[in-house]
Amino acid sequence: MKRIVLFLATNVAVMLVLTATLSLLGVNRFLTANGLDIQALAIFSLVVGFTGSIISLLMSKPMAKWSTGARVIDPNAPNGAEEQWLVDTVHQLADRAGIGRPEVAIYEGEPNAFATGAFKNDALVAVSTGLLRGMTEEEVSAVLGHEVAHIANGDMITLTLIQGVVNTFVVFMARVVGYVVDRMVLKNERGGGIGYFATVIVCELVFGILASVIVAWFSRQREYRADAGSAYLLGSREPMIRALARLGGMEPGDLPKSFEASGIAGGGKGFGALFASHPPIEQRIRALMNAKG
Repeated sequence: MKRIVLFLATNVAVMLVLTATLSLLGVNRFLTANGLDIQALAIFSLVVGFTGSIISLLMSKPMAKWSTGARVIDPNAPNGAEEQWLVDTVHQLADRAGIGRPEVAIYEGEPNAFATGAFKNDALVAVSTGLLRGMTEEEVSAVLGHEVAHIANGDMITLTLIQGVVNTFVVFMARVVGYVVDRMVLKNERGGGIGYFATVIVCELVFGILASVIVAWFSRQREYRADAGSAYLLGSREPMIRALARLGGMEPGDLPKSFEASGIAGGGKGFGALFASHPPIEQRIRALMNAKG
């Protein structure tokens, strides 16, 4: 539950900060004073909705390295046979996927791996020491294939766009509802009354939670496609099935909330499953086993 609360708080906080900034600049007062111009509101909503998501995407690689302590392997001077194998495997998978060779990194931590980056040809694939210790080479290869498939599918960009779209609707609808409550319910004719601002804040919180459910659903669909992508790149679904089964017996390491959806594992139970970035392991295995081909 703590992770769910943090996930929701992060998304809502980004919108509230941007909203507060634009309010201080007088944009909100301008909108309400002029009868809530729909065109101006749409532009305002787009700015608030997409700015945070795009900035996060552009900063994803350096932030991932900094927050996890990941060390990028020099492909020309790897430290030992294991690092050489990692680099070679990721590069071979990238070549098969038709994308630029990503940077390869290792970080200390419990079993997990992730891919991030704003561009297909300039991405990062990182694996934890716990994953390397707990899996066979074949299973690690399947995990790497999963991460490379995320890059090839453009999943980081897609999720950013989806997040931006739903954020835009949250900002837009919160202000429409706020305006209606302020003018029609509270009968405030001056525009921008306390009823407007209070309603906007409440609506952003409520709509933000609903938006998080939508984004999480899209994120879970990405995982099924990346699992299938790994099977395609390796020429067999069995390595990914075995890797997922292995993950099911491990406690995955936590990743920073900003790119938790990029990890190999995650999920939730009960109510928390609505906000989970990953489907349950058993469902992912079942989907692979039932896949055609």
